[in-house]
Amino acid sequence: MRRRLARALARPLALAAAASVIPLASAVPAVADSVVVGGFPVDVSEGPWTVALSSRDRFGGARAGQFCGGVAVGRTTVLTAAHCMDEEVLGTSPERVGDLKVITGRTELLSDRGQEIAVRGTWVNPGYDGVTNSGDYAVLRLAEPLPSSSVIAMAGAGDPAYRAGTAAAVYGWGDTTGTGAYAGSLRAARVRVQPDVLCEKAYPGGSEGTYRAETMLCAGEARGGRDACQGDSGGPLVAQGRLIGLVSWGTGCGRAGSPGVYTRVSEILRTLGWPQG
Repeated sequence: MRRRLARALARPLALAAAASVIPLASAVPAVADSVVVGGFPVDVSEGPWTVALSSRDRFGGARAGQFCGGVAVGRTTVLTAAHCMDEEVLGTSPERVGDLKVITGRTELLSDRGQEIAVRGTWVNPGYDGVTNSGDYAVLRLAEPLPSSSVIAMAGAGDPAYRAGTAAAVYGWGDTTGTGAYAGSLRAARVRVQPDVLCEKAYPGGSEGTYRAETMLCAGEARGGRDACQGDSGGPLVAQGRLIGLVSWGTGCGRAGSPGVYTRVSEILRTLGWPQG
């Protein structure tokens, strides 16, 4: 799921690129996805708000065009990572990707289950900083509404779901090993929200990336082994039944001392002026 590309370096999690610090979305069309490292298979019914972003024109049909993840927060509203909409990933601006779709209700990418819904509009956070990866989120508007059961609630500021030590889960179709082994079916990994002080120590700045507690949170296990990876960018981090983060970046996948970094959902709510909880 994640690696710093704004995880190879600390790369966002979209495509599996060769660099070790890159956001987890990458500009290599052939391997646009990543899977949860240290995870387990799940049916999409266990996380119906988890969606795949797809463009067969840009990424081919081997994985139904999947290149990033996303999460439904409204019947026609999906959140994803800003870096997933970057020209380095798509090869052009998102408005020029004629077959940009959201795949919903589908566990196996190549099955005929669920729906493929066209994206009718994209909005990328103008405050996104591609150097620090701060503000890594974008909003997609869908051409057709999803069922209300496919929408997840977002955790506002002060929600106990953000507390260090809280059990959480991250979902995606990305790299399952950190070596380019992409999954064709949805997976999840159990992680824990980590203290900001640990995240700041892991990513103090420079080539390993800069952790900013006001816009980010990190999650994983102290010994490593469970994480998002390439191709998981933009996917959901969920705790106590609420969305708390979007897969964004990190160094490697599942490394001890290098937890995954996520865009903090409470900051998205604040900057967009959406209700907090």
